[in-house]
Amino acid sequence: MSRILLVEDNPDLAFGLRNNLEIEGYEVEVAADGSIGLERARGSRPDLLILDLMLPRLDGFRLLQALRERDRETPVLILTARGDEPDKVRGLKLGADDYVTKPFGVMELLARVEALLRRGRPPRAPAPGHPVRFGDVVVDPRTRTVVRGGRPVELTPKEFELLLALLSRGGAVATRMELMREVWGYSDDAVSRTIDTHIGELRRKLEADPAAPRHILTARKVGYRLVKS
Repeated sequence: MSRILLVEDNPDLAFGLRNNLEIEGYEVEVAADGSIGLERARGSRPDLLILDLMLPRLDGFRLLQALRERDRETPVLILTARGDEPDKVRGLKLGADDYVTKPFGVMELLARVEALLRRGRPPRAPAPGHPVRFGDVVVDPRTRTVVRGGRPVELTPKEFELLLALLSRGGAVATRMELMREVWGYSDDAVSRTIDTHIGELRRKLEADPAAPRHILTARKVGYRLVKS
Protein backbone atom coordinates (compact mmCIF):
# COMPACT_ATOMS: atom_id res chain seq x y z
CA MET A 1 0.00 0.00 0.00
CA SER A 2 1.43 3.39 -1.02
CA ARG A 3 1.78 5.96 1.76
CA ILE A 4 0.85 9.59 1.08
CA LEU A 5 1.64 12.57 3.28
CA LEU A 6 -0.85 15.41 2.79
CA VAL A 7 0.31 18.79 4.10
CA GLU A 8 -2.81 20.97 4.13
CA ASP A 9 -4.02 23.44 6.76
CA ASN A 10 -7.66 23.57 5.60
CA PRO A 11 -9.31 20.84 7.72
CA ASP A 12 -12.37 20.43 5.47
CA LEU A 13 -10.26 20.06 2.33
CA ALA A 14 -7.81 17.73 4.09
CA PHE A 15 -10.71 15.56 5.31
CA GLY A 16 -12.21 15.28 1.83
CA LEU A 17 -8.90 14.54 0.16
CA ARG A 18 -7.99 11.96 2.74
CA ASN A 19 -11.32 10.17 2.25
CA ASN A 20 -10.96 10.09 -1.54
CA LEU A 21 -7.37 8.85 -1.37
CA GLU A 22 -8.19 6.17 1.20
CA ILE A 23 -11.09 4.95 -0.96
CA GLU A 24 -8.50 4.42 -3.72
CA GLY A 25 -6.48 2.25 -1.33
CA TYR A 26 -3.78 4.68 -0.21
CA GLU A 27 -2.57 5.10 3.36
CA VAL A 28 -2.81 8.82 4.16
CA GLU A 29 -1.22 10.94 6.90
CA VAL A 30 -2.18 14.59 7.31
CA ALA A 31 -0.03 17.44 8.63
CA ALA A 32 -1.71 20.80 9.29
CA ASP A 33 1.35 23.07 9.13
CA GLY A 34 4.64 23.25 7.29
CA SER A 35 6.97 22.51 10.19
CA ILE A 36 5.15 19.31 11.12
CA GLY A 37 4.93 18.40 7.44
CA LEU A 38 8.69 18.71 6.96
CA GLU A 39 9.39 16.69 10.10
CA ARG A 40 7.08 13.88 8.97
CA ALA A 41 8.33 13.94 5.39
CA ARG A 42 11.89 13.49 6.62
CA GLY A 43 10.98 10.96 9.27
CA SER A 44 8.54 8.62 7.55
CA ARG A 45 9.70 9.02 3.90
CA PRO A 46 6.24 8.73 2.29
CA ASP A 47 5.80 7.42 -1.24
CA LEU A 48 4.24 10.76 -2.24
CA LEU A 49 3.95 14.22 -0.70
CA ILE A 50 0.92 16.39 -1.55
CA LEU A 51 1.84 19.92 -0.52
CA ASP A 52 -0.09 23.15 -0.10
CA LEU A 53 1.95 26.36 -0.41
CA MET A 54 0.15 28.72 1.97
CA LEU A 55 0.86 27.02 5.28
CA PRO A 56 1.34 28.27 8.84
CA ARG A 57 4.81 28.25 10.44
CA LEU A 58 6.66 27.13 7.30
CA ASP A 59 5.30 27.82 3.82
CA GLY A 60 5.31 25.17 1.11
CA PHE A 61 8.16 26.69 -0.89
CA ARG A 62 10.50 26.63 2.12
CA LEU A 63 9.34 23.15 3.07
CA LEU A 64 10.08 21.87 -0.42
CA GLN A 65 13.47 23.55 -0.53
CA ALA A 66 14.46 22.09 2.85
CA LEU A 67 13.21 18.64 1.86
CA ARG A 68 15.13 18.61 -1.41
CA GLU A 69 18.39 19.38 0.39
CA ARG A 70 18.27 15.82 1.79
CA ASP A 71 15.71 13.97 -0.30
CA ARG A 72 15.59 14.30 -4.08
CA GLU A 73 13.60 11.13 -4.67
CA THR A 74 10.21 11.49 -2.94
CA PRO A 75 7.63 12.66 -5.52
CA VAL A 76 6.03 16.00 -4.60
CA LEU A 77 2.71 17.25 -5.95
CA ILE A 78 1.96 20.89 -5.13
CA LEU A 79 -1.77 21.52 -4.59
CA THR A 80 -2.49 25.20 -4.12
CA ALA A 81 -4.70 28.16 -4.92
CA ARG A 82 -1.61 30.04 -6.16
CA GLY A 83 -1.98 29.59 -9.90
CA ASP A 84 0.28 32.35 -11.23
CA GLU A 85 2.98 31.19 -13.63
CA PRO A 86 5.90 32.51 -11.49
CA ASP A 87 4.66 30.40 -8.57
CA LYS A 88 4.44 27.31 -10.80
CA VAL A 89 7.92 27.88 -12.21
CA ARG A 90 9.35 28.44 -8.73
CA GLY A 91 7.74 25.25 -7.40
CA LEU A 92 9.03 23.15 -10.29
CA LYS A 93 12.52 24.63 -10.01
CA LEU A 94 12.60 23.79 -6.32
CA GLY A 95 11.96 20.16 -7.20
CA ALA A 96 8.20 19.62 -7.35
CA ASP A 97 7.13 16.91 -9.79
CA ASP A 98 3.67 18.29 -10.53
CA TYR A 99 1.59 21.39 -9.79
CA VAL A 100 -2.21 21.43 -9.47
CA THR A 101 -4.23 24.57 -8.76
CA LYS A 102 -7.39 24.83 -6.68
CA PRO A 103 -10.22 24.35 -7.46
CA PHE A 104 -9.42 21.00 -9.03
CA GLY A 105 -11.20 17.88 -10.24
CA VAL A 106 -10.86 14.91 -7.92
CA MET A 107 -10.56 12.41 -10.77
CA GLU A 108 -7.78 14.46 -12.38
CA LEU A 109 -5.94 14.70 -9.07
CA LEU A 110 -6.22 10.94 -8.49
CA ALA A 111 -4.85 10.30 -11.98
CA ARG A 112 -1.87 12.53 -11.28
CA VAL A 113 -1.28 10.84 -7.93
CA GLU A 114 -1.29 7.44 -9.61
CA ALA A 115 1.10 8.65 -12.31
CA LEU A 116 3.58 10.03 -9.78
CA LEU A 117 3.48 6.85 -7.72
CA ARG A 118 4.34 4.86 -10.85
CA ARG A 119 7.57 6.80 -11.04
CA GLY A 120 9.31 4.25 -8.87
CA ARG A 121 8.74 1.60 -11.52
CA PRO A 122 11.07 1.25 -14.51
CA PRO A 123 10.77 4.25 -16.85
CA ARG A 124 8.76 3.82 -20.03
CA ALA A 125 11.44 5.38 -22.19
CA PRO A 126 14.03 2.76 -23.19
CA ALA A 127 17.32 3.90 -21.72
CA PRO A 128 20.78 2.92 -22.94
CA GLY A 129 22.61 0.60 -20.57
CA HIS A 130 26.00 2.29 -20.81
CA PRO A 131 27.28 5.85 -20.32
CA VAL A 132 26.35 8.29 -23.09
CA ARG A 133 28.27 11.45 -23.94
CA PHE A 134 27.15 14.67 -25.58
CA GLY A 135 29.46 17.66 -25.56
CA ASP A 136 31.25 17.65 -22.20
CA VAL A 137 28.33 15.83 -20.51
CA VAL A 138 28.42 12.12 -19.58
CA VAL A 139 25.16 10.40 -18.54
CA ASP A 140 25.23 6.99 -16.85
CA PRO A 141 21.71 5.46 -16.73
CA ARG A 142 22.87 2.57 -14.53
CA THR A 143 23.98 4.80 -11.67
CA ARG A 144 21.61 7.68 -12.56
CA THR A 145 24.53 10.10 -12.51
CA VAL A 146 25.44 13.03 -14.74
CA VAL A 147 28.89 14.59 -15.04
CA ARG A 148 29.68 17.78 -16.92
CA GLY A 149 33.29 18.82 -17.51
CA GLY A 150 34.42 16.26 -14.94
CA ARG A 151 32.10 17.59 -12.23
CA PRO A 152 28.91 15.89 -11.02
CA VAL A 153 25.61 17.62 -11.83
CA GLU A 154 22.60 17.18 -9.56
CA LEU A 155 19.36 16.58 -11.46
CA THR A 156 15.93 16.07 -9.94
CA PRO A 157 14.37 12.65 -10.67
CA LYS A 158 12.06 14.12 -13.29
CA GLU A 159 14.91 16.03 -14.96
CA PHE A 160 16.92 12.81 -15.20
CA GLU A 161 14.01 10.82 -16.62
CA LEU A 162 13.32 13.60 -19.12
CA LEU A 163 16.98 13.54 -20.18
CA LEU A 164 16.82 9.75 -20.67
CA ALA A 165 13.63 10.07 -22.72
CA LEU A 166 15.38 12.54 -25.05
CA LEU A 167 18.55 10.43 -25.29
CA SER A 168 16.56 7.30 -26.11
CA ARG A 169 15.35 8.86 -29.37
CA GLY A 170 18.79 9.17 -30.94
CA GLY A 171 18.28 12.76 -32.07
CA ALA A 172 14.65 12.39 -33.19
CA VAL A 173 12.04 14.88 -32.01
CA ALA A 174 9.92 14.04 -28.95
CA THR A 175 6.63 15.90 -28.74
CA ARG A 176 5.56 17.48 -25.47
CA MET A 177 2.68 15.02 -25.17
CA GLU A 178 4.99 12.05 -25.70
CA LEU A 179 7.26 13.34 -22.97
CA MET A 180 4.32 13.93 -20.64
CA ARG A 181 3.17 10.33 -21.14
CA GLU A 182 6.62 8.77 -20.80
CA VAL A 183 7.99 10.81 -17.90
CA TRP A 184 4.89 11.95 -16.01
CA GLY A 185 2.56 9.08 -16.94
CA TYR A 186 -0.25 11.11 -18.51
CA SER A 187 -0.96 13.57 -21.30
CA ASP A 188 -2.42 17.00 -20.64
CA ASP A 189 -2.12 20.11 -22.81
CA ALA A 190 -2.80 22.33 -19.80
CA VAL A 191 0.43 21.31 -18.09
CA SER A 192 2.78 21.29 -21.08
CA ARG A 193 4.47 24.25 -19.38
CA THR A 194 5.85 21.64 -16.97
CA ILE A 195 7.91 20.21 -19.83
CA ASP A 196 9.21 23.63 -20.86
CA THR A 197 10.27 24.46 -17.31
CA HIS A 198 12.15 21.19 -16.87
CA ILE A 199 13.83 21.60 -20.28
CA GLY A 200 14.91 25.07 -19.17
CA GLU A 201 16.50 23.60 -16.04
CA LEU A 202 18.31 20.91 -18.05
CA ARG A 203 19.73 23.57 -20.34
CA ARG A 204 20.80 25.69 -17.39
CA LYS A 205 22.66 22.75 -15.85
CA LEU A 206 24.06 21.06 -18.96
CA GLU A 207 24.51 23.66 -21.71
CA ALA A 208 27.47 26.05 -21.92
CA ASP A 209 25.06 28.78 -23.05
CA PRO A 210 21.47 27.97 -22.01
CA ALA A 211 20.15 30.85 -24.13
CA ALA A 212 21.72 29.34 -27.26
CA PRO A 213 21.73 25.59 -26.60
CA ARG A 214 23.81 23.26 -28.81
CA HIS A 215 22.38 19.93 -27.65
CA ILE A 216 18.89 20.22 -26.11
CA LEU A 217 17.04 21.83 -29.01
CA THR A 218 13.49 23.06 -29.55
CA ALA A 219 11.43 21.71 -32.43
CA ARG A 220 9.19 24.75 -32.85
CA LYS A 221 5.52 24.10 -32.01
CA VAL A 222 6.25 20.37 -31.63
CA GLY A 223 8.64 19.46 -28.82
CA TYR A 224 12.33 18.85 -28.22
CA ARG A 225 15.26 16.76 -29.37
CA LEU A 226 18.78 16.09 -28.11
CA VAL A 227 21.76 16.03 -30.45
CA LYS A 228 25.15 14.75 -29.29
CA SER A 229 27.48 16.59 -31.67
